[in-house]
Amino acid sequence: MTLTRILPSLRRSIPDPISSDHWPAATVATISDVIVDGVSLLRVVELCGTPAVHLGPASVPGTAGHLASAAEHSGVIVVRVVEASAHLGRNASGNNSSSRTGASSASGTGLGSARSGERSAVLDADLSALAPVWAEARLIGRTSVARVTPTTLTSQASGCSAPAPVALPGDLRAGDLLALPYATVTHDAGIARKRSHDVREIALTGEPAT
Repeated sequence: MTLTRILPSLRRSIPDPISSDHWPAATVATISDVIVDGVSLLRVVELCGTPAVHLGPASVPGTAGHLASAAEHSGVIVVRVVEASAHLGRNASGNNSSSRTGASSASGTGLGSARSGERSAVLDADLSALAPVWAEARLIGRTSVARVTPTTLTSQASGCSAPAPVALPGDLRAGDLLALPYATVTHDAGIARKRSHDVREIALTGEPAT
C-alpha cells in the first residue's frame, strides 16, 4: 500500500510509484506524465495519436531503472479510453446496474461485464498481442485524486479484456490516456504510428531524424 493509495490527494504533489523493473530504463513518473529516457509520453501521443508505442532498452532488474540492458528491450503503449462506466451497484431487483460516461455505447463493448463494485472501460487498442504488465497501468494527461477502483479494461475492436481488473482512479472517463509497459518483441505489433527513434528525435529537437 502506497501513500498515494492511502491519501489520493497526495497525487497533486507526488506521483504514484512505478515498478522500474517493468519499464524501459531511465523511466521517470511525474504527477501527470511518464518520461522515458527524456521523452514525454504525452509528447509521443501529440505526435502520433493513440494507440502509440515507445521503445527503449529494458531496465536491468534490481537497479531501479538506472542501468539499461544491453540485450533486452521493453516498450510502453499509450491508449485512450473511449468509454467508461460509472460505479456498478445492485438495483432494487438485485441486478447489476451502471451508468456510462463519454462516448455513446455500442453493442458488444463489454461494459456490462464488470462485477458489482467495479468499473469498466473500453480502450482504442487490442493489447492481447503485447501482454502488457496490467498492474502497472497508469493514468497520464491529468492528475486524479480519486481513490482507485478495480476496473475491467476491454478492447473496442476485439472485445478482449484484461485477465483481471486493474486498479485505476475511480473517476476514469472517456478521453483519458493510459500508459502500460510491456516486454517487446522484434516489432511493434503494428500499433506504433511512427518508429520509436523518430519520435524521440522529434520530441527532443522538434525536427525529424536525417
